[in-house]
Amino acid sequence: MGTQSFLKIKLRVLLRKIVRPRILLILLLVFIALPAAFTYYYENVWEFRDHAPQRGASVATQDIFGDAYTQVRYLDQGWKDNESLWFYTTSQGSDLLPYDFFLSLQSAGSDKPFRSLDNIQRWRYLPQEPSVRNPDGLPVGFVKDSYKGREYLGFSCAACHTGQVNYKGTALRIDGGQTLADMDGFMHDLAAAINATAQLDAAGHCKVEVCTQFVERVLARGNYKTADEVTTELAKYRDRIAAYTQINASTTPYGYARLDAFGRIFNRVLEHVIQKQQLADMLPEVFQRAELQAVREALKPVLEGPQEDHVIERALPLLSEAQRQHFLRHVFNSPNAPVSYPFLWDIPQHDYVQWNGLAANAGLGPVGRNAGEVVGVFGTLDWSYKPGFSLSSIIGGQPISTSHISYESSVRVHNLRRIEAQLRSLQSPLWPEDVLGSLDKTRVERGEGLFDNHCAACHAAIDRKAEDRRIVANMTMQPVIGTDPQMALNSVTATGFSGILRNQYVATLTAGDILIDKKAPVAALLTKATTGVVADPYPSGNLIVRGFNWLYDLATAFFTNEIKPSIKNGNYDPDTTANPYASLVAYKGRALNGIWATAPYLHNGSIPTLYDILLPEQRKGDPAGEEYRPTSFVVGSREYDPVKGGYLSQGYAGFVFDTKLPANSNAGHEYGTIHDTTLAARGLKPLSREERLDLLEYMKSL
Repeated sequence: MGTQSFLKIKLRVLLRKIVRPRILLILLLVFIALPAAFTYYYENVWEFRDHAPQRGASVATQDIFGDAYTQVRYLDQGWKDNESLWFYTTSQGSDLLPYDFFLSLQSAGSDKPFRSLDNIQRWRYLPQEPSVRNPDGLPVGFVKDSYKGREYLGFSCAACHTGQVNYKGTALRIDGGQTLADMDGFMHDLAAAINATAQLDAAGHCKVEVCTQFVERVLARGNYKTADEVTTELAKYRDRIAAYTQINASTTPYGYARLDAFGRIFNRVLEHVIQKQQLADMLPEVFQRAELQAVREALKPVLEGPQEDHVIERALPLLSEAQRQHFLRHVFNSPNAPVSYPFLWDIPQHDYVQWNGLAANAGLGPVGRNAGEVVGVFGTLDWSYKPGFSLSSIIGGQPISTSHISYESSVRVHNLRRIEAQLRSLQSPLWPEDVLGSLDKTRVERGEGLFDNHCAACHAAIDRKAEDRRIVANMTMQPVIGTDPQMALNSVTATGFSGILRNQYVATLTAGDILIDKKAPVAALLTKATTGVVADPYPSGNLIVRGFNWLYDLATAFFTNEIKPSIKNGNYDPDTTANPYASLVAYKGRALNGIWATAPYLHNGSIPTLYDILLPEQRKGDPAGEEYRPTSFVVGSREYDPVKGGYLSQGYAGFVFDTKLPANSNAGHEYGTIHDTTLAARGLKPLSREERLDLLEYMKSL
């Protein structure tokens, strides 16, 4: 072999050594870069492609409460039109009922579509026009979710946290504001509509024309193959939604603008931790021996059937009315403490959230908090025992054992993380002087001094646009602040059967770990359940994709959260090993920017306007001729009263809010009034009417 040939061979070998790794490296980069680029484009461009006029908002020229509007305006809250529309239409994994069912269902006793505009307005949800991401024109926060090959109708965050203020024909849409919705009424109407439709014989076939027509409409949409497939699902959701309304029956009517969300989340957890074996084990503790055998006989299809989960929804229809009511009273907690929907601006900047500071916002707290919310609003919960252990079960705090609990669910942690990130840029709305009238600058200036004296200790001022802003929840124990105690007490005293969670450990905020017994505080069960849900990957795609998305979401949620662990601020009873949830019997004060757009007031919505919250509750022996908070008022209208700062609260046939009913007290938070015992020590007098008007004007300006 000649020298030249030898050199050529060596050169080719050298090039192969150099080129092949480069080719492999390039291929690897392409393999990573292309999916990453596609994901970035899909999530940051394609999903934000909706630019509907007025962000899709529909006008209402007629309304049941008379507050019609012919134009919709948005205020500057830091979001563009496509960002609002993304927030309205992004699924978090809520699966209330099959999507085709919602579009095909008629109201009970009527040929009117269940989703008719009249119904949407009566429930006080916000109607929308069809748009790119909302082709069926669903109301704000009603979204399509896909789970295991089926499409469902569910709720997004926007259903409860988008508000609207109307004034003289102009509607002001408030992103992150409180809905006026009557969700409880919506659910009862839904249960009635499905029950009227699902009139089936023993073989599962339609017995009435309304059922037959419903099946035909569903089949025409092309996602179901046979009538039997439709009626089987119809029977399942009839029982599921009936079970929900029965479990969550409340002795205190909610009306508009309120919901006992935590009570319902608690009950959803209690429902799904009970599986077949746990149901069998708990029956002797729920029923007396004399009727136990009859109950077991009635429940034999559930207790001896092959299905291990979703037992409550299948068991309740098998019990007599007396047995069912007895079972519900002993297994679930009445969600009898309705509260206003919290407004969402500055939520990612809080240290603690919820009215009583139940949830810490540090680390993975926001993901867990939002996962709990999806559990409450109809996330599909396919919890079950599985053999062996998994990485998810270890991360979720389960021991390495011969079996573990799988918390497989429809909860979309990936979207929850993105929604929380989107909320970081949401700002509070400023008073729109061109619509609601100019503020009196002299009163605003005088009111600022009054605010500093009476309010600023608990309600610190912030810069609504500052990227580094922080909201410190100033906690005040309930006996001191004096507002209605029911919500706070329920969060501490609610207990229930632990089911599949028994013998596991769960951390409290500050008092150490709890070993879960057969019955346990539901606050502990919720913490454990949401931890498991967050740790279990969403069941979509292959194992590698699921694992990557899961790790990426948890890591991103944790490392991008600028809120770090901190102690609670304020005057509250500390958590102890004897009372690990003592600090929850308190209510928080927060910055009041945008407070003008968040009526009704106090945590339970018991005061209609900002002016009324500056008045005292009338007590026995109080002097005549003074102004006092109204003991009853009407809720439902969106028409705004720019003088008092709240919705119209009399003169129409809305929901009558009676402050004398349980959980409805309008007492407490009477600072600056004749009931404020701290005034004399500070050398101050109760506010006069003129001073109240000055303070009110300043609060409108926040």
